[in-house]
Amino acid sequence: MSERRDRAAGAREGAGAPRAGRRTGSGPGRILVAVYAVFALAATGRASLQISEDFAKAPLAYSLSALAAVVYLVATVALARGDRTSVRVATASCSLELVGVLTVGIASYLDRAAFPDKTVWSHFGSGYGYVPLVLPVLGLLWLRAHRRGSEAPGSSGGS
Repeated sequence: MSERRDRAAGAREGAGAPRAGRRTGSGPGRILVAVYAVFALAATGRASLQISEDFAKAPLAYSLSALAAVVYLVATVALARGDRTSVRVATASCSLELVGVLTVGIASYLDRAAFPDKTVWSHFGSGYGYVPLVLPVLGLLWLRAHRRGSEAPGSSGGS
């Protein structure tokens, strides 16, 4: 009887949620979530400062820096939650982040006047030790591994 109630409660809580232990924010995913959280704070702080002090100097660069902050925040929350919808949101966020860091990285070398100061994604994240270039790749790889682990019944998948 208790087992039936547990299954029913699990179905109500999130039919699309992976089983416990398979969430994207568990195991090694905790480190990924922590790094994303640090980058969300760092990008928000840098963008806020640049926009409030020198927005006219480089409006495109500083606006893109603010976009990066939002992307990091969304990715952090989605990776931490780890349900089916959140995994989709995290995948979209990491993909947007990768496209952003590659596009802004190239643009910052081609048009140095538009990117007079370092931003999170300029110069491929060189001001942050190139972590912004590597982070979305790691995020997408983690999400892919998570997806494979949750598709195969009986696989270890980090449990």
